[in-house]
Amino acid sequence: MEKTELKETKEHAPDYEADDNNVGDSIVLNASGHKQELQRNFSLLSICSIGITTGNVWAALGGSIVIALYNGGAPGVIYEFLAVSVFYWMIAACIAEMSSAIPSSAGVYQWASITAGKHGRIVGFFAGWWNFFAWVFGGASMSSILANQFVSMYGLFHPDFVYQRWNVFIAYLIITWTCCCVVMFANRALPMLTNIGLVLILAGAFITITVCAIMPSRTGKGHASNSFVWKDWQNATGWSSDGFVFCAGMLNGAYSVGTPDCVSHLAEELPNPRVNIPKAIFAQYAVGCATALLYIITIFYAVNDLDSLFANPWPFPLAELYRQATNSHAGSMGLLIVIFLPTVCTAIGCYITAGRMLWTLGRDEATPFSQWIGHIDKRFENPLNATLVCGIINTVLGCIYVGSTSAFAAFVGSFIVLSSASYLAFILPNLFSRRRHVAPGPFSMPDYIFYPIAGIACTYMSVFIVIYCFPYTVPFTAQTMNYSSLIVGGLSIFVACWWLWIKDKGYTGPKALEVEIRRASIGGARVSVDI
Repeated sequence: MEKTELKETKEHAPDYEADDNNVGDSIVLNASGHKQELQRNFSLLSICSIGITTGNVWAALGGSIVIALYNGGAPGVIYEFLAVSVFYWMIAACIAEMSSAIPSSAGVYQWASITAGKHGRIVGFFAGWWNFFAWVFGGASMSSILANQFVSMYGLFHPDFVYQRWNVFIAYLIITWTCCCVVMFANRALPMLTNIGLVLILAGAFITITVCAIMPSRTGKGHASNSFVWKDWQNATGWSSDGFVFCAGMLNGAYSVGTPDCVSHLAEELPNPRVNIPKAIFAQYAVGCATALLYIITIFYAVNDLDSLFANPWPFPLAELYRQATNSHAGSMGLLIVIFLPTVCTAIGCYITAGRMLWTLGRDEATPFSQWIGHIDKRFENPLNATLVCGIINTVLGCIYVGSTSAFAAFVGSFIVLSSASYLAFILPNLFSRRRHVAPGPFSMPDYIFYPIAGIACTYMSVFIVIYCFPYTVPFTAQTMNYSSLIVGGLSIFVACWWLWIKDKGYTGPKALEVEIRRASIGGARVSVDI
């Protein structure tokens, strides 16, 4: 664990006060300017495991593979994934650099507060709330995917079974609260669980790729043609422009790779985060993109009946694709189990991140009932209350699913737009201010690399936030409309109203550390900053 000394900055010098019981003792503040409350429970391996399991790119891409096929067929999915991965590598590089400079569980919330300078309070406030909503909806999305997988596995061996929404809802509730309880009550076991998740993800990708590569020829069905996988463009969206279809189709790839900040929210729970967080982000993207690319290429070669794939009777379309690949229900069940287990770890990772994000807002008094939400449970050593709130929110979303799948899809579908807005809120000000508000950390891009990367990343997010709000198909109906813009706009209005209520009631935002940290003392107590 690195410790360095504290320097109060000219613009954002936080007021540090010693606890009455600790005067004369060492007070440890972390790089967010807060008293260190969380245990350094994670190692480099376990933090890499969290990044890889929370991202779980191949499984996330597989879960939306049939929807993705509408935007260009198999070649569209592959090339769209490659294109969006390039952009997210750039976003990830900007996040890694900021994590190295200012390692804080607040993540984009803190960074936007710093890089926006005199406008940091309001910009950081919106960035934090956008990021929280993105992650809590991401948790709901993973719970929904798991619920649909579970119901589909049941349906494989019950031909007369016709699933109802309430079947998925019951499974959704069980999965949501199981994951939340693991996060709330098994904090010490999380490093081990995420390491297990890493093994499951790597083994699952290897097994699935191997089976889908070998079985079609063994069953006599044969593999799909090279033309089907690499050349045959299929526009089934109704949009007349193939270029627009390609851009809109990048949303499916963005959903699978769009989690570059997940490990940054654990910066206060591992040693030497200024070095280890960037390493974990690199590992997350290197492993995630490589396994996902190999996975989608292989499963497309296993497709032998595209029409039945679109018309599959189960809520999780991958069940039919696996049935085609193995030519058996048992084989499909085996591969579904292989994807189900690591996806459980992904859902746990989403609830870890969402709870930590809400907790950091609470400790800065940016939420209702902030003292309760921003509380660290001493027994379980984690933000239990904040995680509980995430579970409650997603339970409400599950009830919405029973009433309207379109309304539920609108919430969970806004994940990418909300997360992109939160990233844009710190990268763009950092670009415009020429990084003058941030002292570089161990991982820092030189100017000739940073400015092109940050500029392209901001351009991508600015343009594609709009594109990702367009209807998925035309003509569209009330059921098929893309309501992401409505959800993001409505939530932003809610956040704006909350801002107007609390902005003059003591809310100051994160305690920012902008430059190198030097010695300071308060009331005779030695103050150190733990980074």
